[in-house]
Amino acid sequence: MIALARSLAVALLVNCVGAVAHDPEKPNRHLDRFEHYEGTKTCLECHEEEARTFFGSRHYQWRGGAPDPDAADFYKESETMGKLTTINDFCTAPGYQWIGEVVNADGKVMAKGCSACHAGLGEMPGRKPTRAQLENMDCLICHASGYRRDLYASEDGGWEWRPILHNNQEGMDSVSKRISLPDRGMCLRCHSASGGGPNFKRGDIEYALKDPDYEHDVHMASRSEGGQDMWCIDCHTDDTHTHRVIGRGVDLAANDRPDKSIDCAGQCHAGQTHADADLDKHGRLACETCHIPEFARDEATDMFRDWSNVHFDEKKGKYVYDQVLEYDVEPVYAWYNGDRYALQPGNTVRRTAAGKVAMVLPEGARDDPRSRIAPFKVHRGRLPILNKQQWVAPLTTEELYVHGNPDQAVRDGVKHWYGLDVDSGDFEWEETVRYMGIYHAVPPAEDALECRACHTAGGRMEWQALGYDGDPHPMGAGDREAGG
Repeated sequence: MIALARSLAVALLVNCVGAVAHDPEKPNRHLDRFEHYEGTKTCLECHEEEARTFFGSRHYQWRGGAPDPDAADFYKESETMGKLTTINDFCTAPGYQWIGEVVNADGKVMAKGCSACHAGLGEMPGRKPTRAQLENMDCLICHASGYRRDLYASEDGGWEWRPILHNNQEGMDSVSKRISLPDRGMCLRCHSASGGGPNFKRGDIEYALKDPDYEHDVHMASRSEGGQDMWCIDCHTDDTHTHRVIGRGVDLAANDRPDKSIDCAGQCHAGQTHADADLDKHGRLACETCHIPEFARDEATDMFRDWSNVHFDEKKGKYVYDQVLEYDVEPVYAWYNGDRYALQPGNTVRRTAAGKVAMVLPEGARDDPRSRIAPFKVHRGRLPILNKQQWVAPLTTEELYVHGNPDQAVRDGVKHWYGLDVDSGDFEWEETVRYMGIYHAVPPAEDALECRACHTAGGRMEWQALGYDGDPHPMGAGDREAGG
């Protein structure tokens, strides 16, 4: 099996080189474009049209709707789709925890708001691409590798994100002229840190991907390591040059490009076959199912988060949720056809067969020809459910870090979100389930799953849950390692 996998790897990587060969941008390409950087308005002098396209993107809007910001139905789905308009089992809801310092009794800053990962300078994304909205965009957060920013009090008494070099014009000019397409490090600033810590949320997006070795990821490893030195944007491409990025995880509410998806077998690896013909019979498996045997191999990921139980962390100087972090996690496998169920605020909760509140579930079934068996991180949480309405409720999580009272955080969150006054008897804490697709950190082909991983007693696949009476191809003690 190992030898067969290696021969396949060579064929696939040769094919992939021609498909996504990367030509990095020169880092100082804006050296002679302007004299001094004076904020986003400097970028707008040449790139207003690009700014207008970015205004309508999910990276700026954090909500759904039509892809054209001038379209009449741009905000048609804004109340039900997107990061700003949904409730999750990590920070629960970013909208009313957007920006500002949360300080404990010792004067230590506990949190600065969810906008820390927004590609803006502090204002909420608006409904029209006004001059103020365009100048609110932070182009450098995605296009300048040496750029750093922090939270500062604004002149009007509010808060804003500013470059840490805002009082150092020479340094600011130097950083702002080192412009490139978003490299891996720029993407990881937010996509690895989301969920409150390194790799907490996704499980397969670790900081190690900034410069991984070949054993960690064959696609993003440098060519000197034997990899392809691919950037995130090689797959999550903006091929229309409108800041509409291809690709969406199972649990992401909004989609920049519903017309196009990422498919390993249909793109870089189109037409390739395995050295063992038996392996090619597994067309109902997503490539990741065999080729990503574990996730969270470098940094532990959050597998369970309980907001009903908090404790004071002396080292962090704040109250924190109960949390289970795990390394080297085996995925859970389920049928997936590209669609998913996602719980929306103000809708009656749906429960799984085990009685858990479903936050996100993949759609698909064995008898659905669009479906393939895919790997997932299954995140479990504990969130409040309003008894009368049967709605999921958010918490003011950042204030919870200071006062340590979950019930108060729920009451405040429900007031902010639904406009309702509730007390502790009006909600129950229930366990939640969220399926999250596993796509990144592909190890060498020799580390792919062997047949026995699934086709022996006690193997990975829960065959009955997948719609089978049992293992369709069980392997006995005398069966060979490869094939089956």
